[in-house]
Amino acid sequence: MFMNDANLYPKGCTIASFVKAKRKEQGWTQVQLADYAGVGLRFVRELEQNKSTLRLDKVNQVLDLFSACVGPMPIDRSIYADG
Repeated sequence: MFMNDANLYPKGCTIASFVKAKRKEQGWTQVQLADYAGVGLRFVRELEQNKSTLRLDKVNQVLDLFSACVGPMPIDRSIYADG
């Protein structure tokens, strides 16, 4: 599957909602997720609350548990074209 597959990563899915949903699928608490990812509990809480300023390396530490990462993605600019 490709990382932009609509079934895996629905359009409009935020990192916060993705992490929270994946954590709950695993049956993990925020404390467990923080421990498994090697980040602090405060970081996990801020991530799941969609804080706008977070360290990208730590975000990727968490996402790595779910075989995902933040990285450059092509933008389909055709949706903005007239006609």
